Amino acid sequence: MKYYNTILKTIKTHKKNLAVLIDPDKMKINSVSNFIEKVNQSIATHIFVGGSEVNEGLTEALVIEIKKHSTLPIILFPGDIIQITDQADGILFLSLISGRNPDYLIGKHVEAVSKLAKTDLEIIPTGYLLIENGKETAVQRVSETKPISRNAIETIKDTAKAGELLGMKLIYLEAGSGATHAIEPHIISEVKQKINIPLIVGGGIRTKTELESAYNAGADLVVIGTAFEDDETFFDDLKKITKTYN
Repeated sequence: MKYYNTILKTIKTHKKNLAVLIDPDKMKINSVSNFIEKVNQSIATHIFVGGSEVNEGLTEALVIEIKKHSTLPIILFPGDIIQITDQADGILFLSLISGRNPDYLIGKHVEAVSKLAKTDLEIIPTGYLLIENGKETAVQRVSETKPISRNAIETIKDTAKAGELLGMKLIYLEAGSGATHAIEPHIISEVKQKINIPLIVGGGIRTKTELESAYNAGADLVVIGTAFEDDETFFDDLKKITKTYN
């Protein structure tokens, strides 16, 4: 578990991880070079690739192109099995434990096994919790599940802990792509205190202040996607905090 163990090592040394999430359905191949150049100059430690609704073949083409321009680990963040490609380095094997749709709890995983067997991807079991953010997200629509209310703190904490007890290696708190607001620091903090595995936080983080708040609250890895899609100058802000977190 090379990439997972690297995350564990950074936690022990009090370093933070940042993943730039790239949606194959939104990133054009001819834009990859310039975009990845900015990623390489930032504090990003990982590149996540995936989306809720992606046409077949786009993910592999994008991963191949990214690899031409960066040595950062590329981890798949798939919304469906058609996004699995052996060109990446690893995959978050996501179980949507906040919902009750069997397809996204175990069904899609069963379908993926034969395909994963043909790859050398590092498979990282990940408990995925969708947290309500004020509007319907693509994850909610595609998975046909409801997010957990952000006011249901005990449910959020217990769901995260249940994921750990089931053997998940990561817990991912997700507000959703284009979330109107990020997950509040007190939610991150309480979940972090409840679990003993690394915590990922994503969705709605658009400023340096929100990023720092997530880290300070206990996030071990923060995922940023839409913010970069809307404003690539955000990369400039990330250069300025390199000394703080690296």
